Amino acid sequence: MPNDGNPRDAAQDLITLILSSHRLWLNTNGRNGTRFDFSGEFLVRAKFSGANLAMANLARADLSEAEVIGANLTQASLGGANLTKAAVSNANLTRADLAKAVLVMADLTGADLTEADLRGADLTGATLSGATLTGANLNGADLTGVALDDLDLENVDLSNAIIPKTFH
Repeated sequence: MPNDGNPRDAAQDLITLILSSHRLWLNTNGRNGTRFDFSGEFLVRAKFSGANLAMANLARADLSEAEVIGANLTQASLGGANLTKAAVSNANLTRADLAKAVLVMADLTGADLTEADLRGADLTGATLSGATLTGANLNGADLTGVALDDLDLENVDLSNAIIPKTFH
């Protein structure tokens, strides 16, 4: 359906088209279509909820306040990305690269971060309730203001992480 001339609608239409090409790229093991590559791009408040962004390149992208609810970001490159106040609940971030990403006040409720690379990430005030962190690397991550008591941190690398003093 065509947009009404609103630049934000036009941008969302373009993203939808690019996502279709990325889906083809995934389904054909890279023989057809094009990998989703918005590295370094300004995607503030973009809507990716439910999208298949597996292996997408969003490194250094500004995704602040983006909606990525329930999206598949398996093995996606998000290193250095800004996800401040992003809604990433129930997203699959298995083996995603989030090294040095900014996830300040991001909602990661129920997200799957199995074996995700979060080295040096800033998770200040992020919500991780019900998130899966099995095998995640949080070496040097800032977890200030993050409630950790309800999380299973077995096999999680927390070396050099900034951990709230209230956590035991």
